[in-house]
Amino acid sequence: MVVVGRMQEGQYTQTIYSYIKQGQYVEAIDCLLPEYENNNTSRAALSLLGYCYYQIGDFVSAADCYGQLIQIFPEHEQYKIYYAQSLQKSCQYEAAMKASFTVDNPTFKEKVVKLQAAVKYDEDDLPGAKSMVEQCASDDPDTENNLGCLLVKEKRYVEACKKFNAAMNVKGYQPHLSYNIALCHYFMKQYALALKNIADIIEKGIREHPELSVGMQTEGIDVRSVGNSMTLHETALVEAFNLKAAIEYQLKNFEGAQEALTDMPPRSEEELDCVTLHNQALMNMDSSPTTGFEKLQFLLQQNECPPETFGNLLLLYVKHQYFDQAADVMAENTHLTFKMDPYLYEYLDAIIVQQSSPEEAFRRFDDIANRHTDNLRKITKLVQECRQNNDEDAVKKAVNEYDEALEKYIPVLMAQAKIYWDKTNYNMVEKIFRKSVEFCNEHDSWNSTWPTFCSCSRRTSTRSDRVL
Repeated sequence: MVVVGRMQEGQYTQTIYSYIKQGQYVEAIDCLLPEYENNNTSRAALSLLGYCYYQIGDFVSAADCYGQLIQIFPEHEQYKIYYAQSLQKSCQYEAAMKASFTVDNPTFKEKVVKLQAAVKYDEDDLPGAKSMVEQCASDDPDTENNLGCLLVKEKRYVEACKKFNAAMNVKGYQPHLSYNIALCHYFMKQYALALKNIADIIEKGIREHPELSVGMQTEGIDVRSVGNSMTLHETALVEAFNLKAAIEYQLKNFEGAQEALTDMPPRSEEELDCVTLHNQALMNMDSSPTTGFEKLQFLLQQNECPPETFGNLLLLYVKHQYFDQAADVMAENTHLTFKMDPYLYEYLDAIIVQQSSPEEAFRRFDDIANRHTDNLRKITKLVQECRQNNDEDAVKKAVNEYDEALEKYIPVLMAQAKIYWDKTNYNMVEKIFRKSVEFCNEHDSWNSTWPTFCSCSRRTSTRSDRVL
């Protein structure tokens, strides 16, 4: 906390603007609050407070300041824009959209449309967001970027990548555009290309902002929090390290995934964004399951909760055999079940049913498995057709689709096998596995489990022979 003594007006103003120029927004806020308390209608104090709060990522407080300004100075339209932007950033989407309609000045039309598009996008109203983006100037690089973001939501990653590169060609290198390109490569499982873009972001961030202390925590150096400054946001370092952690996690380099999270600029736990908190919980679950569950449960109550949180929390409950907790969370969050992958919902529902009725669970798993195998056969046929047509891009896309479908099928197969494993009916286990050979014979989990089941099946047969 900055101790503010008596200063002459000129010195006071100079001190505040010096803090702002140096990016010391917390210190500037500490100076401004006494002035605001003495005169809560001061335009200068409210305006600067709103700006500083926005810069440190305290969008709720920023919205409060700008909300007061538009009440006191309704003729200043720019405060209405800042108010709506702060509401959007704090996930108050309905209020943000309502506020955007109060801006009448045609000078701000382009900004208003972009803001409304962002609100629609955050609400997953893709048609609404697209209609707004298409109203923007076609030669505006922001339009290309926004269209790219919509294409990512539609899983059209190749087209999205082209949009982001087009925006980069106009605007020059931008960390967030590089991150968007990396994200596309990640979704296409082109991890080497994704990591190249991530490395560019990190290198630029370290070179231009050594004060952000990248990597210091991993080295065991005690450093203070850098906070959620606009500078940190503009570097895209947090996003880059989270994506790097996700890639290392997918590659089963769990130590590398944890290191990516500790490499990012240091912040206190209450300052962490929801994605970082989610990834910390997930990647440290083996060593700190209680803390991991607490973080995921906390995230589930937040407006900015990552969409993966609900499914991951349920899967982890099931993995740790907390079936009652999984059932309770599903019952308490029925609104989220509608947003889940239908296969994941059916799988989790069957797992919970298995605790009371293994026979009914097996029937459900069998139904899910049959649909998975039908889908895998269709994709296999599609891969063959693409190869015959020498369409390499289509082949890559179809193969990725097959891999994703297989990852959904394997847990169902394992759950079916486990029902008979628990009953020591190893012959049925072997029968279930043999049915899956055509799809799974190159999958690591299948190959590591299959010999064990076969060994148990053979031992059971031998023992039976001896009894006879």
